[in-house]
Amino acid sequence: MDEDLRFVFLRFGTTIQCVKEKSFYLKIPAGLHFENAVCGHGWYDLPPFSFDSEARKLRYTFAIDGKKAATWTISPSKERLRIIAPAEMGRGVVENAVRRMLRLDEGFQEFYELTAGDPSLAWAAGLGAGRLLRSATVFEDLIKTICTTNCSWSLTRKMVANLTDALGAECISGNRAFPTAEAMAARSPDFYRNEIRAGYRSDYLAEVAEGVASGMIDPESWLVSDLPTPELKKELLKVKGIGTYAAEHLLKLLGRYDGLALDSWLRARFAEKHNRGRPAPDAKIARHYKKFGKWQGLAIWCDMTADWFSEKS
Repeated sequence: MDEDLRFVFLRFGTTIQCVKEKSFYLKIPAGLHFENAVCGHGWYDLPPFSFDSEARKLRYTFAIDGKKAATWTISPSKERLRIIAPAEMGRGVVENAVRRMLRLDEGFQEFYELTAGDPSLAWAAGLGAGRLLRSATVFEDLIKTICTTNCSWSLTRKMVANLTDALGAECISGNRAFPTAEAMAARSPDFYRNEIRAGYRSDYLAEVAEGVASGMIDPESWLVSDLPTPELKKELLKVKGIGTYAAEHLLKLLGRYDGLALDSWLRARFAEKHNRGRPAPDAKIARHYKKFGKWQGLAIWCDMTADWFSEKS
C-alpha cells in the first residue's frame, strides 16, 4: 500500500489529545538529493520550516482555511519521499504543496548540460544542485523575499519568526503556520514597525498584504504566467517593496533564472572567487555568467554556494 494511517497521542499539560495521521510516498525524480534540495538556500532556516539534519526530516506547518494549521513531515525513504500529515488534510493538497516546495516536477537537465564543461560548476549535476526550496504559496515567498532586502540573514530570520509567531495559525502541536494575507492585512504599518521590527519594510508588508487580500495582487498567478520573463519581472516590480534584486530572486523561485539577483553577499563572494578579492562591477559579473543564458541566475547561485555542497557531500 502507498498510504497508511496511524494514531498519535500528544500531551498538553494535563490534557492528552489523539491525532490521526496518514503517511504516503512520492517517487523521487532522478538526480534529486534530499539534503541538497532542502538546504540549497536559506528558506529551510525560516519558519514555518524546520529541518532536522540528523533525522533527515523537513517539517512544514501549513494554514488550513486561515484559522487552523497542520504540520507535515517529509523525509527520504530509499528512492521515495515519505510524507506524514494529519489525516484531515486531503492527500492532493499535501502532495501538490510538497511537489511545489521541492520542485519535483521541474527539470534541470538543460542546466546540468550547460554546466558540465565549466570548471566551477561541473559538480552541480552530481549533487543535484539548483533545486531551490520554495514555500507552499507564492505569497509566503513574496513576504519572505521582502524580509531579505537590505539586511543581515539574522534580521531576516527574526522578522519571519516574529510574523509567524504573532499572526500564524497554531496547530495542535503548538507549531504555527505562516500568516495569511488576510491576517497580515488586518494589522497596521505601526504593528510591523513595533512588533515585527520590520523597519522601513513595515509599510510595504501592510500594503502588499492588503493588495493580496483584496485580490488586487495575485502572487499565485505568477507561477503559471505565460508572460515572457522580462514582462513578468515588470509586473513584480509594480509591487511595493520589490526592487530589481527582490524581483529576480522571486523569479528564481518561480522557475525563471534569467536574472542574477545580485546583492551585497553575492557581489562579495564573486569578488573573492573570481576577482582576486576586489569588488567587481555588476557588468563584469553579468559577462561572467552570460554564457548560461536563461540559467545564469542559477549558475551564479550554485557557483557562489559550491562550498555549501562540498560540506554536505
